[in-house]
Amino acid sequence: MRKIHTNQAPAAIGPYSQGMALGNLVFSSGQIPVNPQTGEVVGTTIEEQAEQSCLNVGAVLRAGGSSLEKVIKTTCFLADMADFPAFNSVYEKHFVSSPARSCVAVKALPKGVLCEIEAIAYTDEP
Repeated sequence: MRKIHTNQAPAAIGPYSQGMALGNLVFSSGQIPVNPQTGEVVGTTIEEQAEQSCLNVGAVLRAGGSSLEKVIKTTCFLADMADFPAFNSVYEKHFVSSPARSCVAVKALPKGVLCEIEAIAYTDEP
């Protein structure tokens, strides 16, 4: 196993890593819409926050030797399922391989954000 770390995604805010790689698989921790340079939440709308969350997932995957195009499975968490259509409009621009996905509404997310995304991807670089 190898820990993934990049300055292009927010630092972990707890006892976990941004991601892990094992063999040809890369696992990203859940990424919320935080600007990695400032540590501040980006945007107030689901579209703005979904965009930043997708960028953060992409950064972790790249640091692990993969990419958004190689995602196999995602798990998405929404603070409000009413945001589902707007979230999807942003999500589909980034996850072009149409990976398997679970999307659930949760009571609350860290820092009061509207969404969080985690991913499993493959890499050609074991």
